[in-house]
Amino acid sequence: MSACLGACLICGSARCTPLFTASDRLYHTTTQPFAVVQCDECGLIRLDPPPAPDELHRYYPDNYWFAPDSGAASRLEEAYRRLVLRDHVRFAAEAIGHSRAQGPLLDAGCGGGLFLGMMRERGVRVLGLDYSREAAAIAWSRQQAPAVCATLDAAPFRSASMGAITMFHVLEHLYDPRAYLTAARDLLQPDGRLIVQVPNAACWQFHLLGRRWNGVDVPRHIFDFRGADVDRLLLGCGFEVVRRKYFSLRDNPAGLASSLAPSLDPMARRVRRVRESGGARLAKDLTYLALVLASLPFTVLEAAFHAGSTVMIEARGV
Repeated sequence: MSACLGACLICGSARCTPLFTASDRLYHTTTQPFAVVQCDECGLIRLDPPPAPDELHRYYPDNYWFAPDSGAASRLEEAYRRLVLRDHVRFAAEAIGHSRAQGPLLDAGCGGGLFLGMMRERGVRVLGLDYSREAAAIAWSRQQAPAVCATLDAAPFRSASMGAITMFHVLEHLYDPRAYLTAARDLLQPDGRLIVQVPNAACWQFHLLGRRWNGVDVPRHIFDFRGADVDRLLLGCGFEVVRRKYFSLRDNPAGLASSLAPSLDPMARRVRRVRESGGARLAKDLTYLALVLASLPFTVLEAAFHAGSTVMIEARGV
């Protein structure tokens, strides 16, 4: 037990227990160690201190999001991503079906916009928002999803103009997640739906792997939320939880595979611009796919016990 450098986001306590130090295991943007601590009062896990705002951009490579090119390998990767994104699309479509709101769906942190493209193909009106100008441009040009470069707490949209807002793996990256949740509450129409997904620090994988768990993702993840932490944030920002889902076909098996063999992760190799022949790339991709498939039974089991490595939450304003 010791005094933290910053107060806890959830409860405001300045007392915490150091858990471990870690660095960028996946993308190798830095070798600097960062301290991961746990609040002594509420149990929230976070970086203490987090990276300074003026250095955070160094840890997000220019090609951090997926943008398909015209190559055969890229087309296969997009087909795979479309397959595993069906979980997210189905969850969001069901949330929209539960709501009486009629506004468009806004995806905050849309990246290259593949999720928005798939929702648009279902007939949903969509908008995208991303901090990266290039990502927003790719979402618009490749997925025909209108997107703007902005943060949600300064988004150029009217209050009560959105029928639904999605944030997939966004909150853990923010210095102030409450600002995004408050902005979402303001932007949503009556009975509009908020869908958030975060890595779940209450998962079996974190208990087994510790700092090697892919969900820690130092230094990009400032917070390591459990589902209960997100529930408290949502409640404090004027939301009530409608339902939760602890399994993601896109994230849970691949997350375990990347935890066990980060050097095989296809996106990490692309981001790090690893030089490899076509044969070596194919061999690594097939080995990684085999590891993902081998991870599937364990990740399904932990999710069945509400201890999956991600948690997806549907919420509505109260």
